[in-house]
Amino acid sequence: MASPVVVFTTSSDIEASVVTALLDSQGIESFRISGNTQAILPMAVNAFGSIRIAVPEPVADDARRVIASHREDVGEKVVRLRDEYELLESRLDYRFRDRGLLEHALTHKSRSAEDLSGGVADNESLEFLGDAVLGLVVADVLFRRYPQFDEGQKSKIKASVVSTHSLARHAEALQLGPHLILGRGEEKTGGRFKAAILADAYEALIAAIYLDGGLEAVTAFLLRELGDALEAGATQKVIGLDYKSALQERLQALGRSLPEYRVSGESGPDHRKTFTVEVVVGGEVMASASAHSKKQAEQQVAREALGLLEPGE
Repeated sequence: MASPVVVFTTSSDIEASVVTALLDSQGIESFRISGNTQAILPMAVNAFGSIRIAVPEPVADDARRVIASHREDVGEKVVRLRDEYELLESRLDYRFRDRGLLEHALTHKSRSAEDLSGGVADNESLEFLGDAVLGLVVADVLFRRYPQFDEGQKSKIKASVVSTHSLARHAEALQLGPHLILGRGEEKTGGRFKAAILADAYEALIAAIYLDGGLEAVTAFLLRELGDALEAGATQKVIGLDYKSALQERLQALGRSLPEYRVSGESGPDHRKTFTVEVVVGGEVMASASAHSKKQAEQQVAREALGLLEPGE
């Protein structure tokens, strides 16, 4: 049997996964090995936290050429093959001090189960902590914003906001799927698209931000992410008030024209657009409001217009 030859070394598990997948796609068998190149341990990490990728000696030169064709060199420093963190942090609008926490949050248990060295930790503990942090932040926001709601109403809003379906949708909006570190089995069965895995990773991400930046940082992140869902839940699902219908009924009672809604502006990236909607009555703009969906913006602007009508009653 030909001796293995180390062709790549990294301290990042995600980068090691990219390299092994790249070599595999070219039909080159690779191994993760410990410091002793004669003792192959699949998925192993050496004592200093480095991960070495080795291949059989006859294909070592081919492997190096494949790796070299997919990376950039800046001076003598090798840049990540896929600097996923930069893209993801941009979407999160949060930059980690410790990127290891982000990598940990993205690591599914199927990946750690394949690691014989025990050096890869999955995100289940972070998921547990993230669930608690999420519950705390959402409960705090509901308590402060909607003191008029009873416990049952607040619980309904919270349940809708923190549901697996809701969190999976937010994970999809952030494009977490492509960044997940999965085992080969889970990869083959479409794990990157499973709602439960995405929701769990989202909760783990919440915990990672909390541990890295504290409660203030994670609260700011969740308000950006879930603020619209909280408001939508409060205005529609709980109190059940359709402001558009209410505005129409009020205007009819006053003998005025029916309201018309029109989009007056759009801004922001495609995955998180902001729509500005105006409500027009009798050819005049009564009010305008902005939200991340046209439907929400229409409800909000109708609410604003209702408030303007109250003094004249």
